[in-house]
Amino acid sequence: MLSRLEDTTRAVSPEPTGISLSRRGMLFAPLLAAYPLAFSAIPAHASRINPAETKVTLPNEIKWSGWLKGFPAESAEMANLYGDPNGSGPYLVLMKWYPGFMSAPHSYATDRICVVVSGTWWVNSGADFDPANTVPVSAEGFVLRVAHTPHYDGVRADAKEPAVIAIFGIAPINLELVERGKPAWRRV
Repeated sequence: MLSRLEDTTRAVSPEPTGISLSRRGMLFAPLLAAYPLAFSAIPAHASRINPAETKVTLPNEIKWSGWLKGFPAESAEMANLYGDPNGSGPYLVLMKWYPGFMSAPHSYATDRICVVVSGTWWVNSGADFDPANTVPVSAEGFVLRVAHTPHYDGVRADAKEPAVIAIFGIAPINLELVERGKPAWRRV
């Protein structure tokens, strides 16, 4: 009589064919079957990307520009990736805040969905500008800006790099400053 171990490792013989395979043979059979394909002379080809179906913009191709008129150079920039925040319908932009600058308290007509791509973005809500009470949101962090609620944000002066934020929403945004007639930015 076979021991329990011998019983589990002995060859199994299917009734109809009489073929005998060990467990090891059953594991290696698919690999052996694929072996000739691995060394075939026919190279695999993928079709070229269709720009009408998939648009790719590499980082060095992104066009950054000043965000609003009157902002100092190297304070904040925006890159429009999809749609138009001042048009109508969905849009996606990248916002870049440089260290030492924040927005003045403002609101938008529609919600804005924000994901920090790099750096640390400092945010707060309310009409009173108080950068000491902003909350740091690091890369991969999420912020929802609720429509018609005042808020402000940017990057503190002691930061070592700008913050880049991907912002999605439905246009038109209709930016409204809390303190009309004052600049839309603050140096911190």
